[in-house]
Amino acid sequence: MSFKYTPNTLKKLEELFDEARYIIRYEKGHFNSGYCILEERRVVVINKFFSVEGRINALLEILQAITINEEELSTEALKLYKQLKNSPTAEEDPSVQTQMDM
Repeated sequence: MSFKYTPNTLKKLEELFDEARYIIRYEKGHFNSGYCILEERRVVVINKFFSVEGRINALLEILQAITINEEELSTEALKLYKQLKNSPTAEEDPSVQTQMDM
């Protein structure tokens, strides 16, 4: 899936996590990957100093790592979720450069 790294895209991803009952927090901390997942509490903590692009990339990485109950999602969120799950990730496509690589 190709999309632009805009605040609107970030908002859509945040809404997807919200519908999946995950809380996203932007905090400062010493995260090796730039984020931390507290699965038991369904909390995702992302480095607050990331740009919009970095935040989107972190959320995409997290989305690949967690399990989401598709029945909890609205039709629009489910469509986005399936597109993101089926799209190649940065690890599979070496031509994609993320903020983490810069």
